[in-house]
Amino acid sequence: MSEDILIVALTGMPGAGKTTVVNYLSQKGIPLLIMGDVVREAAQNDGLEPTSDNLAKLMIRLREKNGPEAIAHLIVNKIRIMKKENKKFGVVIVDGIRSMAEVQVLRRVGNVKLLAIHGSTLTRYSHVKERARSDVPSNVDEFDKRDRVEMEVGISNAIALADETISNNHISISELCERSFLTVQKWIQENGIR
Repeated sequence: MSEDILIVALTGMPGAGKTTVVNYLSQKGIPLLIMGDVVREAAQNDGLEPTSDNLAKLMIRLREKNGPEAIAHLIVNKIRIMKKENKKFGVVIVDGIRSMAEVQVLRRVGNVKLLAIHGSTLTRYSHVKERARSDVPSNVDEFDKRDRVEMEVGISNAIALADETISNNHISISELCERSFLTVQKWIQENGIR
């Protein structure tokens, strides 16, 4: 597969605003793949309840068994299927990058641009509490524990090495979405995608 596909890879700590951004970009017609959904699918296949603790343990187990890029390989398979089904397929958003090893795997099938969404701990915890998902930490200690797991996986490096970083502190949702969309539009133009 050639690098004619632009892969916009999103990274950021839990609650930073990635889901808000990807939902907005998806509404603009850009296809979306979510790393966390792949982990949740694996949990379901293993008969595990998708709690925060179970998903974190499963993510680590998958990476220990298949390497730090294990989840990215599953995403690459989905990208290949999308490309096969639609020859004009040119851009995809991959939400939930947690390591540079995952970025390297994605680079095998496309031109990857890494977008980091940043939020302070208090901002992120507030966002996470608003979620209606089964894997929401019940308190700040659990949230901190989840952050440490994310950092052990290598998310700090992915955030630090992002092509662009957008801060989600003290801005509106519409401003976050617009900044993200303008960044992606710039990358689409640079990649020659119509």
